[in-house]
Amino acid sequence: MRKKSIKPDPPAAPAHISGRYSGLLPQSGWPVRNYRFLRHRVVPGIFRRRAGNVLEPVLDPPANGKVRVTWIGHASFFLQFAGHSVIVDPNWAKWHGPVKRSRHPGLNLHGLPEVDLVLVTHAHFDHLHKPSLKILKAREGIVVPRGSGSLVRKLGFPATYEVGVWDELRFDLLEIIHTPSHHWGARFLHDTHRDYGGYIVRAGDKSIFHCGDSAYFPGFGEIGKKQNIDIALMPIGAYEAPSGRDVHMNPEEAVRAFADLGAKLMIPMHYGTFPLGNEPHAEPVERLLAEADRLGISEQVLIPEEGVGIEW
Repeated sequence: MRKKSIKPDPPAAPAHISGRYSGLLPQSGWPVRNYRFLRHRVVPGIFRRRAGNVLEPVLDPPANGKVRVTWIGHASFFLQFAGHSVIVDPNWAKWHGPVKRSRHPGLNLHGLPEVDLVLVTHAHFDHLHKPSLKILKAREGIVVPRGSGSLVRKLGFPATYEVGVWDELRFDLLEIIHTPSHHWGARFLHDTHRDYGGYIVRAGDKSIFHCGDSAYFPGFGEIGKKQNIDIALMPIGAYEAPSGRDVHMNPEEAVRAFADLGAKLMIPMHYGTFPLGNEPHAEPVERLLAEADRLGISEQVLIPEEGVGIEW
């Protein structure tokens, strides 16, 4: 029988007080930015055919001491260790309101096996997608930030774990740690009590950091000091937010955060799937590769195709 335990740190300061909360108010110039977003991103995307392929997942686990990381698209990942598996921020949506998905999900949702856990980084619709969650099976349940349990308790999972920053969950050799980020967690405008963050996922000799959504903030250095990280899954898109708020990193900031973390390998995410910012479609990866080349760390950055696992 699996052993479950939760090991909380002393309660962290609320995000509003700790300085990691982005706030809800748009910055000056938001009407013009929103007009550009609708005209140049949303409307053209409606008439553009989706790109990419839907593949069947590799079901055989990786060898002992290895991890297989499969990017599904946006912030969705399938993480497979020798004896455990986890899905983070599963999202197979074709649309989010008027925003059309640009690329197909890399994996067939109905072909995924039962996993140990599903992790959700925060309650935003592009990360907590209820129709996708209703289909997935996780023998141990679902993990969400504090305040979001009410959103997922009726979705069919055997257990719901609400975690605060630096809380730990253990399931035999699988360890989950909830990490801070600089973002916001409200699903609507009135529910600002919902928290947000990322996760360290560790099993055997490998550790994966899923950043969730975040602007750059000093907390990446704190995470790096507390945790040894092999692979960092870092967001690089939607940095030209129509609201003008400080909610996402640009590619150069993502590289800086990667350096703060002290991780060995970086895999980018949160780009190319849904047009959520005013930056050109191809710009995030181009800027990421240019910055990695400038700093001499190109060999530490891998750009995966959706649905194609990277074993490391």
